[in-house]
Formats: sequence, C-alpha cells, structure tokens
Amino acid sequence: MEFKNGLGEQAIQDVIGNHPAIGEILNRYEIGCVTCKVGICLLKDVVSIHGLSPEQETAIEQEINEHLMH
Repeated sequence: MEFKNGLGEQAIQDVIGNHPAIGEILNRYEIGCVTCKVGICLLKDVVSIHGLSPEQETAIEQEINEHLMH
C-alpha cells in the first residue's frame, strides 16, 4: 500500500489525531482503530492485517489518498 506523505509509516494514533476522517474511513471497513487503546500500529500494517480483500485494501488506500489531497 502506498499512502501519500509517508503516512503509511506513521503510528495509527498519530494518523487519526492529525486526520480524524481517516478514522472514519477505517470504521466504515470495520477496522476499529479509533477505539483501540494501543494505537502504535503503522497505518500500512493496520490495513494489511485485517484480512480484507485486495479490492477492499485498494478502496481504503484510494479513499485515504483522496482525503489527503483536500
């Protein structure tokens, strides 16, 4: 997965803190990072470890990158 601005290499708690809409995107795919108390997973790993289909992973990547362009 390739996220703009190196976001994939950042801890999910920092990503959501700086971009709350990304938490909303993940929630739509039933990835509960917003309520996770640990929050140290990298964004790129969060998406890949949840057993999503390649199509879902691509959709998440596109949605997040589109959000970052605004």
